[in-house]
Amino acid sequence: MRDKRATRRAAAFGSAGVLVTATLIAGAVTAPTASADTPRHGKDREAVGAAIAAAKAAKTGIDWQDCPADWGLEKPIQCGYVTVPLDYAKPHGKQVRLAVDRIGNTGTKEERQGALIYNPGGPGASGLRFPRRVTTKAPVWANTAKAYDFVGFDPRGVGKSAPISCADPQEFVKAPKMDPVPDSEADKRVQRKLAREYAEGCHERSGEMLPHMTTPNSARDLDVIRAALGEKKLNFLGVSYGTYLGAVYGTLFPGHVRRMVVDSVVNPSREKIWYEANLDQDVAFETRWKDWQDWVAANDAVFHLGTTRAEVQAKWLELRATAKKNPIGGVVGPAELIGFFQGAPYYDSSWIPVATVFSKYVAGDTQALVDAAAPDLSDTAGNAASENGNAVYTAVECTDAKWPTSWRKWDRDNTRLHQDYPFLTWSNAWMNLPCATWPVKQQTPVNVRTGKGLPGVLIVQSERDAATPYGGAVELHKRFKGSRLITEKNAGSHGVTSLVNPCINERVDAYLLSGGLDGADVTCAPHATPKP
Repeated sequence: MRDKRATRRAAAFGSAGVLVTATLIAGAVTAPTASADTPRHGKDREAVGAAIAAAKAAKTGIDWQDCPADWGLEKPIQCGYVTVPLDYAKPHGKQVRLAVDRIGNTGTKEERQGALIYNPGGPGASGLRFPRRVTTKAPVWANTAKAYDFVGFDPRGVGKSAPISCADPQEFVKAPKMDPVPDSEADKRVQRKLAREYAEGCHERSGEMLPHMTTPNSARDLDVIRAALGEKKLNFLGVSYGTYLGAVYGTLFPGHVRRMVVDSVVNPSREKIWYEANLDQDVAFETRWKDWQDWVAANDAVFHLGTTRAEVQAKWLELRATAKKNPIGGVVGPAELIGFFQGAPYYDSSWIPVATVFSKYVAGDTQALVDAAAPDLSDTAGNAASENGNAVYTAVECTDAKWPTSWRKWDRDNTRLHQDYPFLTWSNAWMNLPCATWPVKQQTPVNVRTGKGLPGVLIVQSERDAATPYGGAVELHKRFKGSRLITEKNAGSHGVTSLVNPCINERVDAYLLSGGLDGADVTCAPHATPKP
């Protein structure tokens, strides 16, 4: 699940060397393994279609070039495209191009172990910035970079890969938006109308793509990219929603996996994808919001927001009431506040910036809050990216699984949750409500499970993660036999593998470099708490 701060609602499912040319490696086009519970006919056609597309990509390779200037990817990163079928049941039908990029391993030719492909989450997030972990010399990834080319891509529908849209970007980002927390049945009717219109807008603007915007199709795309790179097997790093993409890939193509690290794990249970998973988020966000408030209170000498959680919460409610009555700067209402403040329960790296802006506001500096929380209507490229990311998020989650169509169920579930977990509940509900009136057929989620040939997978999870609650990691660990779970105890940042925590960093390196897994699951102490 991706960082939802840049989207229309404030919710969260919730991140040199020698370049090697793509070559066909024996076995790169092995037909995918169908899982035991795969229905015949349609799904088998998609499996065959994926094998056809991968074989074609293995022969074609990737025409690597310097990246276009407006992509913001410096040399020696190179860019290219991989062509995939829109519909894998019709592999010779309409095709779409997926943008990919890479940087070669920094070590020797002998040290190289292939390509490491990355997905940062979403659904709807771009992975093209992954090779910049090498050009910017991110220390946590230095050892892995010696052995692997770092490869990023835009999934189907995202960014440079046949982007989809559901609304006019400038209209999409306009503020202030309606308060997510309804005061009346009339407020709920307005929100329901907006959600229905958004779903209709997706169909009007991107109708051809919508039926094929699914996680299984993105997993098939991933296998085609693997083949185009000339890789016999996949090395994969998935964060947030990228863990679900990895789980589905590992189920559909178990014999194609070499190494897989999944970090901050979406619960892969069919019962959780996606309605229940979002309800679970609401509970976890409240927990992590309170963790942040405790930290703010402990640092009252710096922020002056209260010496207890209750005092910090009181200031938050006062700010929210003020913004509801008269949007701050004319543009920051309750919805925009949620969009900004949810960064704190998402990422520890946001603790200080969010608290600093809050502190400045309480001290009388309203401009700091406007600058941080209001949309920039002059940023047309950024607004288009925000709208596109939200469109992909909606399209994938709505198409991946069947959602409740009864408003009574939505209303009952979210009213109940809001009583005890008010920080995110209604905002998250409205973000997902287009799925209740989704205009294309909704699929049955893949039954994530261990298939023949699947190696040990490394699972990394913080115990108090808000966007992907801890139970998701436990569930995937059960389903992927031979996997190992690293738990970061008493921590809650979303996306653990890029944080400095030697207990985790060293194990990720060991796994990616040698395939080594601990003999049992591991519990690590938390990374350092931010110090203002």
